[in-house]
Amino acid sequence: MVRRIDWITILLYGLLVFIGWINIYSTTLNEDFSSFLDFSTLYGKQLFFILLAFILAIGIFFVESTFFERFGSLLYIISLVLLLGLFLFGKTIGGAKSWYDLGIFNFQPSEFAKIATALALAKYLSDIQTDIRRVKHQWYAILIILIPAILILPQPDPGSSLVYFALFFVLFREGLPIIYLGLALILIMIFIFTLMYGVVWVGIGLGLLTSLVFLFKRPTVKIPTRPLLIFIVSCLLISLSVRFVYNEVFEQRHRNRFDLWLRIEKDERKLNEIRKTIGYNTFQAEKAIESGGLTGKGFLEGTRTKGDFVPEQHTDYIFSSLGEEWGFLGTGFVILVYTLLFLRLLQLAERQKRDFSRMYGYGVISILFIHYFVNIGMVIGLLPTVGIPLPFFSYGGSGIIFFTALLFIFLNLDANRLKEGIF
Repeated sequence: MVRRIDWITILLYGLLVFIGWINIYSTTLNEDFSSFLDFSTLYGKQLFFILLAFILAIGIFFVESTFFERFGSLLYIISLVLLLGLFLFGKTIGGAKSWYDLGIFNFQPSEFAKIATALALAKYLSDIQTDIRRVKHQWYAILIILIPAILILPQPDPGSSLVYFALFFVLFREGLPIIYLGLALILIMIFIFTLMYGVVWVGIGLGLLTSLVFLFKRPTVKIPTRPLLIFIVSCLLISLSVRFVYNEVFEQRHRNRFDLWLRIEKDERKLNEIRKTIGYNTFQAEKAIESGGLTGKGFLEGTRTKGDFVPEQHTDYIFSSLGEEWGFLGTGFVILVYTLLFLRLLQLAERQKRDFSRMYGYGVISILFIHYFVNIGMVIGLLPTVGIPLPFFSYGGSGIIFFTALLFIFLNLDANRLKEGIF
């Protein structure tokens, strides 16, 4: 087993965990420093969580690789039960009822559900093999992804809910028609345009677009009228439901983030108030990264980091600390490590002998990448603020433990890729 483990991936993983902990230490250190092993501090707690994750990673290699395929569906059901239980027994942290209070630490079931959903999706797709082109199987696969996302959305935790949609890339890899991706992009654009311009203008735009399609189409090209009309009606229904979702499902903090990102709020006075509250984190994060320059201010020398200018800098905004203290070279190095990790995981996924292992590998890549992409995009102001941590980097027990489990399950499958599995 030791010879078959992919040590390149483990090296990249360890490097990210180490650099992440160094930055957590820097952002949470105060004048009352006692010891690295002081578990009353945030950096001490994170070190404890890292040790637990390390023990878990070793333990995963002792699990028979066929276990994950055999019991993937059961783990998925358990995860759904845990998500439902939050509505009765959940603990509210940061405005979201997303946690169970276990005493020594808080458990976030949405992190476990990501692993379970990736396993269940891989299990289902490997069972049907190439039948993903059949509409029935497409809907079953989509439901596997959507159910946990829908349960998480009203907590409210739209950031975690968003992560599950990354698993659609697994479906595209396995043969889902690319038209679905185009439709998804169109629906996202309709959502954004409806927020910006209203239902009436979006309806007029759809009507004009449909008229142009029929007006300039070639005589030899046949356009199926019924599916096109169904699509247009669906788009209009989505437009009509946007305001309901925006006003009733999203909390005020979520609405403020969209107002700031899309400049929906026209009142300049209210917009400035939003900038000072919701936009404050992003503004300060950008300034912290900018102040780092090429080489950074040096370890423990970040003035904005030490001054607590950026709220939640040890969790969602930890990338700003990296930029301030290590500069462009430091952030560039970390991005390079992430890039190498993703490329290596792609290589491992493609060399799998069994469909289940390959599909789960792509699930791992999708989940890790959307966390990475959205978190850094949020910190540098390219994307709206959502509560998504940076994998292996941000503070959090549930995060480091379940990201580690997500990755090392795949490394277990890869180490046993030559074995035959019959179920």
